[in-house]
Amino acid sequence: MRRDEAVSVVWVIDPEQWPRALLRAELIERDFDAVGYLTVTDALSHLGAHFPDLIVVELRDVSRDEMAQLFEVGVPMIGSAGIPEPPWRSEFKWGALLRRPISIGEIADKVSSFL
Repeated sequence: MRRDEAVSVVWVIDPEQWPRALLRAELIERDFDAVGYLTVTDALSHLGAHFPDLIVVELRDVSRDEMAQLFEVGVPMIGSAGIPEPPWRSEFKWGALLRRPISIGEIADKVSSFL
C-alpha cells in the first residue's frame, strides 16, 4: 500500500480477548486499520473518533437491540455466530453471517472481499 492511500477502518467487536486480538493482527497485516472493542456500547461510544468502513461482530452475548443500534451506523456488517444462532439474526441485512468454527484467515478474507 502506498502512503497516500486511505486505510479502511474495521471495527472488531468480540468480548473474548484472544480471538479479537488475533483477528485485529491479521487485518493489520492486510493493511486495514483494525480497532478492537469488547462490546457494542464501547464501539458506538467511539463512533465520532473512528468511523468504520466495515464491522465484524461476534454475536455471542449481543442483544437484538444492540445489533439494531450497530446497523444504524450504515456500513457492511459481518457477523460470527455459533450454535444456537440468535433467533433475531434474520431480522438484519448482513454483509455476511459466518458460522463457527471458522478460522481467522477466513474472516479476514471475507473482510477483504468487501473492502
